[in-house]
Amino acid sequence: MSRVGKYPVPLPQGVSITVVDGILTAKGKLGELTMPVSERVEAKLEDGKLAVIPRNKEAASRMMWGTTRANVANMVEGVSKGYAKVLEITGTGFRASVQGSNLVMNLGFSHDVVFAVPPGIKISCEKPTLIKVEGIDKRLVGQVCAEIRAFRPPEPYKGKGVKFEGEAIRRKEGKKK
Repeated sequence: MSRVGKYPVPLPQGVSITVVDGILTAKGKLGELTMPVSERVEAKLEDGKLAVIPRNKEAASRMMWGTTRANVANMVEGVSKGYAKVLEITGTGFRASVQGSNLVMNLGFSHDVVFAVPPGIKISCEKPTLIKVEGIDKRLVGQVCAEIRAFRPPEPYKGKGVKFEGEAIRRKEGKKK
């Protein structure tokens, strides 16, 4: 039995949800998100809350029950508040800047790394060593952060590279004489 799925998703002020032909649409002050609803579950809007109900007792239906509810809750939070993640760049001479619709990073390679910012994402650099990724889609924000981090993940000896803010890097001891 799903522990996540049984709780209805409360809709904050200014957020509206519609379900038409298996497509769930959430509209809020920051934008609009859509998601196809699996045929194994049913979404019902009642009393300002969205309830997700499995259509039968099969294991696949119960799995989609909790997954769908969590995805709907992420959509509701995204269109009402939005999501943001901060990446830190550590290393001598490592820096980043936004130029037009591109993120340009100097990560110790012989060339600059240019990352095209996808639509629906806003990237800003308050400092040359901090990258802030914002958007309404939680999955897309996380994916963009993972792609940026993959250019130069932090290494265990000096900790140089791109990491999430507050991420702990396991450090190794260097070579001994």
